Amino acid sequence: MKSIWDSALGLLVITGALLGLALPFGKTATDAGVEGIVWAFVISAGAGSVLLCSLLLSGKPIRLSGHKLRYFTVTATVSYAIPNLLMFSAISHLGAGYTGIMFTLSPIITLVFSILLGVRRPNLLGIVGIIIGFAGAVMVAATRGEAGQPADPVWVVAGLLIPVSLAVGNIYRTWDWPGDTGPIELAVGSHLTAAVMLLVAILVLRGGAAFAPLAAVPVVVAAQVVSASTMFVFFFRLQAVGGPVYLSQIGYVAAAIGLFSGLIFLGEHYQWLTWVGAVVIAAGVVVTTKAQGQEKSLE
Repeated sequence: MKSIWDSALGLLVITGALLGLALPFGKTATDAGVEGIVWAFVISAGAGSVLLCSLLLSGKPIRLSGHKLRYFTVTATVSYAIPNLLMFSAISHLGAGYTGIMFTLSPIITLVFSILLGVRRPNLLGIVGIIIGFAGAVMVAATRGEAGQPADPVWVVAGLLIPVSLAVGNIYRTWDWPGDTGPIELAVGSHLTAAVMLLVAILVLRGGAAFAPLAAVPVVVAAQVVSASTMFVFFFRLQAVGGPVYLSQIGYVAAAIGLFSGLIFLGEHYQWLTWVGAVVIAAGVVVTTKAQGQEKSLE
């Protein structure tokens, strides 16, 4: 029997669940007046710092190289800074559950990018799955957030850009992974790089006063840092064990956590078309996953 550390499915469930917690935490923080860019900084700075302490205490040496610095910079930008900024800026307008649904598009977009880059050629079933997933995305986008509180289309577009950025990151991290580097070191470097980027942006655009609202939600800050630090240890391990397309499926677990936490704890409600669209997206991913299984069996 495989341990959780070596099980792609086990890593998927744990990583997705911890990612999903960021949705209600982020909604609570932004409703308290914390700006999205500040909350994105909290996640990267908190997770990066905790994991750095863990790495130093383990006695493992940290060796920088041009390759690693490139990896940290690109990963920080497309996997953390951009999607977290989009997510936590849009979440107050779209709701935690609706924003979570956007994560479910990541596997399909990751597959599309892998096709465009020549990494994978789809069979007919794969094409059908992509079309089904796209149809579900259109249905979800048409509802524009919570029932009775339609959001500006700009925020819907911002939400749709989240899985696009995540998909780019999924492909890049596998393609450019430094072969001599472990998952925790990559998480540390990428998150601290993202934190520096976000800190500079905050100070230039908002000033130090932007951090003041964090004092109103200290428990949420602590909970977010703990969950994010834990998640990214499993996240990079899942990248190594499962690969980019499998990794992208953490979005389903995260979306489920976001939807039900929004309903139960945040009082969010969504139109029936939103739920139908979410089911259609899930069906699209089931089809594309089955198609990938068929392709592997033919190799």
